[in-house]
Amino acid sequence: MMSSTEELLKRLGVSIDAGTLRLALTHRSYAYENGGIPTNERLEFLGDSILGFSVTDALYRDNPDLPEGDLAKRRSAVVSTRALAGIGRSLGIGDYIYLGQGEKLTQGKNKASILADTMEALIGATYVSNDIETARQLVMRLIGPLLKDAAALGAGTDWKTSIQELAASRQLGTIHYAVDGSGPDHARTFTAVLHVGGTAYGKGSGHSKKEAEQEAAADAWRVLSGAAPAAEASSSAGSVPAS
Repeated sequence: MMSSTEELLKRLGVSIDAGTLRLALTHRSYAYENGGIPTNERLEFLGDSILGFSVTDALYRDNPDLPEGDLAKRRSAVVSTRALAGIGRSLGIGDYIYLGQGEKLTQGKNKASILADTMEALIGATYVSNDIETARQLVMRLIGPLLKDAAALGAGTDWKTSIQELAASRQLGTIHYAVDGSGPDHARTFTAVLHVGGTAYGKGSGHSKKEAEQEAAADAWRVLSGAAPAAEASSSAGSVPAS
């Protein structure tokens, strides 16, 4: 935990009163170890609703010709745990979260679920300390760049399913993930390389095998769908042999 939250508020570009901010950063593991104090889960619940509405409103207004199914898919992509965790990591949110000892030992500050939940709690805290418009503006500052990523939005949240459908439609062959882990058990990092028909197309990393595979699938999907040049794919996937 960093000694001051001023830098965090500066990164977010909002003001949140001290008590509400501390609550937004209090994970249940810390609360349980400190006499059952309140957790950030209520603020997370509130923030999730504000996030969903703000993104839905923006998608509806900016894409007048898209059918409901496509709008829903795009919304799912940008409010997913993976997307929110990525934003949280870019802001360094993990350094500010109050975690119990167990979560600290297992690098909870880097876990996608914890980062995503905390981001939603911070959105909720912004609303409580200010108003709905301030919270909506925060959402759009954080999510806006993702809304413009048409390639990412096209596949939605389940990249493994998306790459399977794409490979099958083009009859590219079977999909295989080569996954390696490194580091101590309490801070293990996984790297995955995705092969389609024996050729490496994507690479990803994460703090779980599932997260690494999803990253690799997203990387491969962008390459195979034409969102990234093939040469870039080869560099991204590295020289891991197909198996």
